[in-house]
Amino acid sequence: MVHDDAAAIRGTALISEIAEEVATTHERVQVTKNGREHVVPIAADDYKSMEATIELLTHPEAQANVAEGTAVVSRGDVLDEAEVRALLAERKARAAG
Repeated sequence: MVHDDAAAIRGTALISEIAEEVATTHERVQVTKNGREHVVPIAADDYKSMEATIELLTHPEAQANVAEGTAVVSRGDVLDEAEVRALLAERKARAAG
């Protein structure tokens, strides 16, 4: 089999361009083969996020924790920024002695 170095260089440049676009914009790019969807490259951060989501969706205990957190927020049982800062300052003061 004969390789066309110029074609390989153009292909590498195109892949790099697509990868940069996907990593920068987080937009979906569909690569086709023979007119049909073949692969969809995604940014590494997006891939990690998808893995974490799948992990969460496969563990009932994690799902229960999310549901509990959602219920707490819905009830308004939350702290505002000032309250959080006060708690952190109190903990820091206790730790300092």
